[in-house]
Amino acid sequence: MISAAAYIVLTVLIYWTVKRVYRWKKLFVLSPLLIVPVVIICILAFGHISFDTYNEGGRWLTGMIGPATLALAVPLYKNFSMLKKHALEIVTAVAAGSGAGFLTALGIAHLFHLSKPLVAGLLLRSTTTPIAIAVSDRIGGISSVTAVIVLLTGLLGMSVGPVMIRKLHIRSEIAQGVMMGTSAHTAGTYKAFELSGLSGAISTICMILSAFITLLCMPLFVM
Repeated sequence: MISAAAYIVLTVLIYWTVKRVYRWKKLFVLSPLLIVPVVIICILAFGHISFDTYNEGGRWLTGMIGPATLALAVPLYKNFSMLKKHALEIVTAVAAGSGAGFLTALGIAHLFHLSKPLVAGLLLRSTTTPIAIAVSDRIGGISSVTAVIVLLTGLLGMSVGPVMIRKLHIRSEIAQGVMMGTSAHTAGTYKAFELSGLSGAISTICMILSAFITLLCMPLFVM
């Protein structure tokens, strides 16, 4: 029990430290989503600590993902009038983006003759990690492979998205949110909130819609 509590404290302390550094210098390479997992992996590897031992405490933090996700409802509530006003544009954009992403994944898989586990990971890359892991095994994927692909997609979107927004001079907060949430799920939403509260709220709803549309398309892959 003591070790479990120690790992919880260690994880929170690492995150808090990295978060402080990131607030001081907002560079992608200093992002907590990138640095914290790397630091923890290094500690486990060099300390010869098994993941199961670490997870005695880590699983309690994992269990808080659900309640933490519910907290995203707050900005949705605050920006509900704006969401309602632009509902049609948002749904249309997300449907187009998710559909294009799904077809692109199938095209890449066909072109390079990828194995089914890799294809499953590509198809689920823009959903959230919990959803991707839950669905992956059921469609012939490997949950660990899918999780890595989802993580890399989020990190890539989080790093490239803001650059594209600047280069393309995308000033609409709604467009920014749609772009980040549809393509880069939770990581993109995290970055969207740094752009503005409205962008974050739009990104949140787009992340949910994108996951829903992707799941609706899954029977096409299974067939």
